[in-house]
Amino acid sequence: MDNASDMTMFTLSGFNGIIKYRFTLFALTFVCYCVIVKVNVTLILTIIMDKSLHEPMYIFLCNLCINSIYGTAGFYPKFLIDILSTSHVISYAGCLVQSLVVHSSACAEFSILVLMAYDRYVAICQPLVYHSVMNPQRVSALVFTAWMLPLTQFIVTTVSTSTLRLCGSQISKLYCVTYVIRKLQCSSSILTVIFPAFIIIFYSCHVLLVIYSYFYIMKTCLTFKEDRRKFIQTCLPHISSLSITIVCLLFDVVHMRFDSGKLSDSARNFMAIQFLLFPPIINPLIYGLKLTPLRNRIKKQTSGHVH
Repeated sequence: MDNASDMTMFTLSGFNGIIKYRFTLFALTFVCYCVIVKVNVTLILTIIMDKSLHEPMYIFLCNLCINSIYGTAGFYPKFLIDILSTSHVISYAGCLVQSLVVHSSACAEFSILVLMAYDRYVAICQPLVYHSVMNPQRVSALVFTAWMLPLTQFIVTTVSTSTLRLCGSQISKLYCVTYVIRKLQCSSSILTVIFPAFIIIFYSCHVLLVIYSYFYIMKTCLTFKEDRRKFIQTCLPHISSLSITIVCLLFDVVHMRFDSGKLSDSARNFMAIQFLLFPPIINPLIYGLKLTPLRNRIKKQTSGHVH
């Protein structure tokens, strides 16, 4: 291939190790995707339909679930088709779009978790000014920023990637990511290092900000029994979500950048899809079970359908 314009298709070589048990994997993946859609849509509709849940914490949670639907939609439909297919290819444009969706969804997750941490900080440490600080206009602006920031970052990254001269068509994963596409360029570029490094540092700061917020909450606000109860009820789910997201993404980043070739194909594939599997399923279950108003509303809806 002489330049980027000649590249029309990529081969996803990550499927080479799963051909033997593809029917079992298809069934398991289909069930997982159905569960992801069901639990996230349930929380989204519950929050939208119940006006008593139209508070900043639940609005941010609703956006977290919407982001899970958005991110997994960029992976699972194509993945399910490829499992049963004999040719595992994706168009150049499709590859760029998939990498945009998957990357922006992963980073939007961190942005939304930062908003949820900030919301809990104000609610527990500054309860008297909570409603003036977290007013509808500010909440709307924060949600807009949480979505547009990662989306804009990866639109710029995707456009710059589309201009590269590529000398290969093998994507060594089950789906497209910008880092792997950039490794196929004919000549090395400083941008290949700068873009990923900036994104990792930028969202690592998000994580540190969330950790600092919760440490501050624990240090200053857990001396009273009522604050301790509020922390356990509303902050522990957020901490759990953040921990799950960090661990899953950390495994994938470490695997992509430091893989020595000693891991089996199955291990590589599992590490590559962790953050598209565990957070979208576990997060809504954690919040649905732990947040009492939300849990009660879901129970009421379920019992209403049964009767």
